[in-house]
Amino acid sequence: MRRLRQFAFTHILTVVLLLLFLGLQSQGLASTYQQYSNASMTALLKDFYHRGYWRQCVSGCNFSNHDWGADSLTNTLFFHWKATHDPAVLPYFEKLVQTMPLYGPCPAAMCQEWSDGREWDSVAASRAFEVTRLADALKKAQASYESVESSTAYALGACPSIRFQKPFGAGGGLKTLETEANAIKASLLLYRYTGLQQYLTASIRRYTAVRKYFLDPQVPLYSVYVFDNGSTCTQLPHRFFASVNGLMVYNGTVLAAVTKDPTYRRQALQTAYAVMKYLSDSANIYENLQAENDIEEPLVEVMYDLAKSGDTSIKNWLLNNADAAVSDRETSGTFGRFFGGPPPAATISEWQTNGGCALMIAAAALDPMGVPSHANAWARARYVADSITTLPASIHFVGARIALVGTLGERCCESGHARIFVDGVETFDNTGIWQNKSVTRKSFRNAILFAWQWSASGPHTLSFYPGVFNPKEGRSYLHIQGYLFK
Repeated sequence: MRRLRQFAFTHILTVVLLLLFLGLQSQGLASTYQQYSNASMTALLKDFYHRGYWRQCVSGCNFSNHDWGADSLTNTLFFHWKATHDPAVLPYFEKLVQTMPLYGPCPAAMCQEWSDGREWDSVAASRAFEVTRLADALKKAQASYESVESSTAYALGACPSIRFQKPFGAGGGLKTLETEANAIKASLLLYRYTGLQQYLTASIRRYTAVRKYFLDPQVPLYSVYVFDNGSTCTQLPHRFFASVNGLMVYNGTVLAAVTKDPTYRRQALQTAYAVMKYLSDSANIYENLQAENDIEEPLVEVMYDLAKSGDTSIKNWLLNNADAAVSDRETSGTFGRFFGGPPPAATISEWQTNGGCALMIAAAALDPMGVPSHANAWARARYVADSITTLPASIHFVGARIALVGTLGERCCESGHARIFVDGVETFDNTGIWQNKSVTRKSFRNAILFAWQWSASGPHTLSFYPGVFNPKEGRSYLHIQGYLFK
């Protein structure tokens, strides 16, 4: 009864804070990062949480408590708890533990699950255990991890030290770092909670395999895709997910701490700094070029950890991104996927919103009374209707920021991408625009397909070229309907 009263009081306080926040905005008064963080957490629970599950999008989507979209919101809620130790989240986590899947073994003859989904679920269950200390949470975390670790359906092909995403290499022989990076984090968390050496041994072994197959040969970033045709394993170059690079930074820092080997931390910092150097736009803002198949919370959380440990460069990068992301939010407090983009007009999914929410949590913890300077950065931006379907094509404009508008998942729900060059240089993450990927299997009109900023206004050119076929992203496709610029 005391917990329920405390829970109700905290909810009332949160609503009051949100109303105060909205009142300040309506009066044109500046809001602090702490107020933005409070508003984003209120929106997260109001718009996405549903009786122990997470909605896939704000309206018209299913809800679940499985795989990386739902798990990204569980991890965002955990990040809020880690930064604040807010007791109000405990009932939410207790309900989430009840609905988390309990996996049995995945025998070869019957195994149909994707390996990365179970690894994402293991990490989320471990985080729920850290908050609640419920035995069921730890049991589910172990079962999720072991169902992949002990299965004979994934560790096959020409490079069996990394696992297929689908059993026996279905889906073009894809092996994704989403499986392996999460497996390392899952086993490191289980090692922390159980002390069993087998988990640490597995983490070290899989970390070595990831460095061999997924690490880019020129820069310390990890591409997310490797294709195994049974004879050779080939990396798809320059697909640098926020999620997996953030996970690998986390894995390196934790391995360094538990093994006392500084090599791991050095490698982790190399990746963190490469994210800032290579994956930010011309104004040093991280722009997520994936569609909805990537999440940003793991990257933001580990960058926060490094900032808290005293890294000033990373702290400044986080606050710079949080400053920009304030403009990338609806009035309700939900965020789009481009930190430097305008307020989203399309329906927002759980895959898109977790990164902006995580940024507000990080900024509030690092600089709670700080006031963003770009809260209305897109005010008075001009919209130009410009249908682009034939490639190559270009857009020329004068300004300091641009956002391309179209339908996400227009030819739902996978194949169709295009390359993009900014002032003659291809984006370092070669995904470009993957327009037809929509995880919800829905089409979202008026979505932001791409956003970019510069530090000063000037003449700029965006050029679009056909995407090169690969088994994951498919064939070339682009349909831009217009663009905002300022």
